Amino acid sequence: MTSKDQGDERETRSRTPNFLETKEIKRLIGILSAAGGLELELEDQGMRLRIRMPEPQSRTEFVGIPSMAPGAFPGYPPAAGAAPAGPSDAGEDGLPAGSVYVNSPMVGTFYRASSPDAEPFVGVGDRVEVDSTVCILEAMKVMNEIKAEQAGEIVRILVENGEPVEFGQPLFILKVS
Repeated sequence: MTSKDQGDERETRSRTPNFLETKEIKRLIGILSAAGGLELELEDQGMRLRIRMPEPQSRTEFVGIPSMAPGAFPGYPPAAGAAPAGPSDAGEDGLPAGSVYVNSPMVGTFYRASSPDAEPFVGVGDRVEVDSTVCILEAMKVMNEIKAEQAGEIVRILVENGEPVEFGQPLFILKVS
């Protein structure tokens, strides 16, 4: 091989992309992240690259509670025991006058407190303000704090702690102030 041929070969090698170049490493990280992978290991001509992604962390999301009129979700009647205490106070929809259902914005597991030994966020007779946390719904291992969209007083809690709930299911009766 002549020195000119050797020079051409070196030039060709330097133009050939190497999988350890920064641009290529960033591309591999993007692919791994998009695929939801946690680890990738490559080896080429005695060179080795290992990319390890961190484990996903549990997070809390804040979800507003839509105030929907009863019957807004056909097929989801009020929970058992949701009838008002006195029929004379009830409106056409079975709710005490000036009250609304606070419905579940998602499917999940209902929790009244942030942990088993913590005090419940709200109880019957408690006053809530807009953006007050009223419960937590766990969905797919994510704890979602549910916040009040209206100020008022909790009249009745319709779901037991740890009970699964459906989208649109009434959780509380809130007397709006």
